[in-house]
Amino acid sequence: MSVVKAPGGTIAIYASFVHGRDVAVASRVAETLRTAGYAVAPADGRREQLRLGTPGARVEDAVVMVTVGGDGTLLRAAQLAAPRGVPLFGINTGRLGFLTEIDADGNECEALLGALRGGFYVEQRIALEAELRGRKHFALNDVVLRRSSTGHMTPFGILVDGKEAALVPADGVIVATPTGSTAYLLSAGGPILAPDVAAFGIVALAPHTLFTRPLVVPDTSTVQVVCAGELEHATLETDGRIVEELGSGERVVIRRYPQTVRFARRAPLNFFAVLEDKLRWNAPIKGREPER
Repeated sequence: MSVVKAPGGTIAIYASFVHGRDVAVASRVAETLRTAGYAVAPADGRREQLRLGTPGARVEDAVVMVTVGGDGTLLRAAQLAAPRGVPLFGINTGRLGFLTEIDADGNECEALLGALRGGFYVEQRIALEAELRGRKHFALNDVVLRRSSTGHMTPFGILVDGKEAALVPADGVIVATPTGSTAYLLSAGGPILAPDVAAFGIVALAPHTLFTRPLVVPDTSTVQVVCAGELEHATLETDGRIVEELGSGERVVIRRYPQTVRFARRAPLNFFAVLEDKLRWNAPIKGREPER
């Protein structure tokens, strides 16, 4: 894990703009950065909403991309940051903030400047690439094939490096990175993978069999998910967004994305502390304060 100092340069900002608070925090961060001598490049093209973008500043030149929003905002920003090798620094204005670095608590600007000037740790995560009919889609968390809600349960074939691993009647199949193992994969009964584990997790959704178990395969594997011949309609989702529709007999090829996704951290990540804080890992139920 390398340490990078950025006393100057360009900072990209990707904000959700869903709520007024997102705009307020993003504008405050942009103003603070410009006052400190940084150029600011709005990463989503909505420069007029941020109002404080620096003329001529480009995302391609950014030393860090700051995201303002929740985990979904960071996942969308990763599509822009990953191919450019730009580290992501997440400021959470959402509910959970599992992937973000800090919460927007009024001190986010000082924390960001401290990381830029004092040096931030660069953590690298693997991502996925799903290919269908020659079209490729990026996913930091997971790739999901899901049958139509109107269709009957039909088998999905799973192949790993060309060898048949399973043929399971189910509602769908999830293939997830270690980053995504604490998201949908976890909810579907899959394993938690530490971020530095070089593997993917594979789980069938609501399988109609007593013997289906999650799979963990090396991140060098090529995974194919095949829709059975009687399946009428299914969707391909990446990080929770539908990107393709497919029919019977079609297959999706899933492999590791060529570049890693880089995260800017103020300190090396304590993964298990984050699990305890965000997901109540190892936290006693008795005496726990209910969430409001």
